[in-house]
Amino acid sequence: MRFSMDWKNVAFDWTRARAFLATAEEGSLSAAARALGLTQPTLGRQVDLLESELGVALFERVGRGVTLTPAGHALLPHARAMGEAAARLSMTAFGQNDAMEGPVVISSSDAYAGLILPPILDALHETEPRITVDLVVSNSASDLLRREADIAIRSFEPKEPELIAKRLRMAHARLYASRDFVARKGPFERPDDLRDARFIGIDNSGVMLDVLRQMGLPISERNMPIRCENFLVMWAMVLRGMGIGIIDDRIGDAEPQVERVLPDLPPLSFPVYLVAHREIHQNRRLRFVYDFLAERLR
Repeated sequence: MRFSMDWKNVAFDWTRARAFLATAEEGSLSAAARALGLTQPTLGRQVDLLESELGVALFERVGRGVTLTPAGHALLPHARAMGEAAARLSMTAFGQNDAMEGPVVISSSDAYAGLILPPILDALHETEPRITVDLVVSNSASDLLRREADIAIRSFEPKEPELIAKRLRMAHARLYASRDFVARKGPFERPDDLRDARFIGIDNSGVMLDVLRQMGLPISERNMPIRCENFLVMWAMVLRGMGIGIIDDRIGDAEPQVERVLPDLPPLSFPVYLVAHREIHQNRRLRFVYDFLAERLR
């Protein structure tokens, strides 16, 4: 049965519904404007015009943020459905593109982006110079359904049925320190030898400390006088001889300035997946990059 749209009852600009949805999800006009690549005054005007078109107030201004009114709460699920439909339309159209020229957006953690991907992307450009790569570097997962990226390198398998994933390998994270650090502070032959050793923390939440304790290391917060939330920064500090860090052994074993700490200690193992949207996987350009990455990352 063919769906018949009553166009006369759609009395608002659909693009302004996008401004409403972004503001509701981001929590402020400024954050929503950044997410959409607009100026805050432009976004504010779009929201004001939507309120005028619909005849309801959608937000209440609270300090620098906004909160939804009862009418805004009632309309939000419908705006989300519109956003999801728009994303599906965009995905389907992208999946029909047969051109090799153009961009591919790849999402990766900072460690992989800075220490594993560069030679792979260099080879990709030499093989197919018509493709441009936009690299999204983040240690949190990009939302492929909202086109934050076309391809993602992840350590977990996606649950969404719209996504496909290829398991590339099991990665193993191990402890490393510079040879100079080991010479000054070592030897490190047993877990108890690390009781007073300095580590470079990789988060402020305590997760890394819990992981290291589960690996059998007798350490506490005092062993981590320096912490950051960036693996590249942590690794730079390890290379400088400032402490012990944990990283994928594909990275650590390739660096001549460091050596494994407690090499017989069982590693922290995790899978590496290459993830893409099921529909855009049919895109010629994306398929080429996906297969290229899969081969080289193995």
